Amino acid sequence: MTRFQVKNATRNTLLADEAEEADSFMRRFKGLMGVSDFPMGRGLHIVPCTSIHTFFMKIAIDALFLDRDGVVVEVYHALKPWRMSRLHPSARSVLELPAGTALSSGTAAGDRVLFSPRAG
Repeated sequence: MTRFQVKNATRNTLLADEAEEADSFMRRFKGLMGVSDFPMGRGLHIVPCTSIHTFFMKIAIDALFLDRDGVVVEVYHALKPWRMSRLHPSARSVLELPAGTALSSGTAAGDRVLFSPRAG
Protein backbone atom coordinates (compact mmCIF):
# COMPACT_ATOMS: atom_id res chain seq x y z
CA MET A 1 0.00 0.00 0.00
CA THR A 2 1.33 3.42 -0.96
CA ARG A 3 1.82 5.90 1.90
CA PHE A 4 2.20 9.67 1.56
CA GLN A 5 2.91 12.80 3.49
CA VAL A 6 0.32 15.40 2.49
CA LYS A 7 0.90 19.14 2.61
CA ASN A 8 -1.23 22.18 1.83
CA ALA A 9 1.33 23.95 -0.35
CA THR A 10 -0.72 27.17 -0.49
CA ARG A 11 -0.67 27.64 3.27
CA ASN A 12 2.54 25.67 3.96
CA THR A 13 0.81 23.38 6.47
CA LEU A 14 1.00 19.65 7.02
CA LEU A 15 -2.34 17.89 6.53
CA ALA A 16 -1.21 14.29 7.09
CA ASP A 17 2.10 12.81 8.08
CA GLU A 18 0.89 9.38 6.99
CA ALA A 19 -1.84 9.03 4.40
CA GLU A 20 -2.72 5.84 2.56
CA GLU A 21 -4.00 5.64 -0.99
CA ALA A 22 -7.16 3.72 -1.83
CA ASP A 23 -6.96 3.11 -5.55
CA SER A 24 -8.55 -0.33 -5.93
CA PHE A 25 -12.28 -1.03 -5.99
CA MET A 26 -12.22 -2.92 -2.68
CA ARG A 27 -10.04 -0.39 -0.86
CA ARG A 28 -12.23 2.51 -2.09
CA PHE A 29 -15.37 0.57 -1.11
CA LYS A 30 -14.11 -0.13 2.42
CA GLY A 31 -12.65 3.34 2.97
CA LEU A 32 -12.89 4.19 6.67
CA MET A 33 -15.87 1.96 7.44
CA GLY A 34 -15.44 0.38 10.84
CA VAL A 35 -12.58 2.69 11.85
CA SER A 36 -13.06 4.03 15.37
CA ASP A 37 -9.63 5.64 15.82
CA PHE A 38 -8.49 8.10 13.13
CA PRO A 39 -5.81 10.20 14.84
CA MET A 40 -4.56 13.57 13.68
CA GLY A 41 -1.78 13.15 11.15
CA ARG A 42 -3.48 10.29 9.31
CA GLY A 43 -5.37 10.40 6.01
CA LEU A 44 -6.97 8.34 3.28
CA HIS A 45 -6.69 9.44 -0.37
CA ILE A 46 -9.42 7.87 -2.52
CA VAL A 47 -8.71 7.79 -6.28
CA PRO A 48 -10.77 8.16 -8.41
CA CYS A 49 -13.63 9.76 -6.48
CA THR A 50 -16.25 12.45 -7.14
CA SER A 51 -18.54 11.89 -4.11
CA ILE A 52 -18.49 10.04 -0.79
CA HIS A 53 -20.76 8.75 1.92
CA THR A 54 -20.11 8.07 5.58
CA PHE A 55 -22.56 5.16 5.91
CA PHE A 56 -21.40 2.55 8.43
CA MET A 57 -18.71 4.90 9.75
CA LYS A 58 -18.18 5.55 13.44
CA ILE A 59 -16.35 8.88 13.19
CA ALA A 60 -16.76 12.33 11.65
CA ILE A 61 -14.19 13.27 8.99
CA ASP A 62 -13.01 16.23 6.96
CA ALA A 63 -13.12 15.63 3.22
CA LEU A 64 -11.12 17.59 0.65
CA PHE A 65 -12.24 17.04 -2.94
CA LEU A 66 -9.26 17.57 -5.27
CA ASP A 67 -9.07 18.14 -9.01
CA ARG A 68 -6.43 16.43 -11.17
CA ASP A 69 -3.89 19.12 -10.28
CA GLY A 70 -4.40 18.69 -6.53
CA VAL A 71 -6.39 21.90 -6.17
CA VAL A 72 -9.13 21.78 -3.54
CA VAL A 73 -12.55 21.90 -5.20
CA GLU A 74 -14.64 21.61 -2.02
CA VAL A 75 -14.08 21.16 1.71
CA TYR A 76 -16.44 19.28 4.03
CA HIS A 77 -15.81 19.97 7.70
CA ALA A 78 -16.58 17.25 10.28
CA LEU A 79 -18.86 15.23 8.00
CA LYS A 80 -20.80 13.04 10.43
CA PRO A 81 -21.58 9.33 10.03
CA TRP A 82 -24.55 8.44 7.80
CA ARG A 83 -24.16 11.49 5.54
CA MET A 84 -23.42 11.97 1.83
CA SER A 85 -21.49 14.59 -0.07
CA ARG A 86 -22.86 16.03 -3.24
CA LEU A 87 -21.33 15.04 -6.58
CA HIS A 88 -18.25 17.06 -7.55
CA PRO A 89 -17.74 16.44 -11.30
CA SER A 90 -14.49 18.42 -11.41
CA ALA A 91 -12.95 16.34 -8.62
CA ARG A 92 -10.60 13.46 -9.37
CA SER A 93 -10.07 12.33 -5.78
CA VAL A 94 -10.93 12.97 -2.15
CA LEU A 95 -8.60 13.23 0.82
CA GLU A 96 -10.29 12.10 4.03
CA LEU A 97 -8.75 13.51 7.20
CA PRO A 98 -9.57 13.52 10.91
CA ALA A 99 -12.31 16.04 11.73
CA GLY A 100 -10.81 19.44 12.48
CA THR A 101 -7.76 19.09 10.22
CA ALA A 102 -9.07 21.39 7.47
CA LEU A 103 -10.14 24.06 9.96
CA SER A 104 -6.91 23.98 11.97
CA SER A 105 -4.79 24.18 8.79
CA GLY A 106 -6.93 26.88 7.18
CA THR A 107 -7.45 24.69 4.12
CA ALA A 108 -9.99 26.14 1.70
CA ALA A 109 -11.21 25.74 -1.88
CA GLY A 110 -8.49 26.86 -4.29
CA ASP A 111 -5.58 25.66 -2.14
CA ARG A 112 -3.09 23.25 -3.73
CA VAL A 113 -2.39 19.93 -1.99
CA LEU A 114 0.86 18.04 -2.58
CA PHE A 115 1.59 14.35 -1.91
CA SER A 116 5.12 13.17 -1.15
CA PRO A 117 5.78 9.39 -1.08
CA ARG A 118 6.91 7.93 2.23
CA ALA A 119 9.06 4.86 2.75
CA GLY A 120 7.36 1.83 4.26
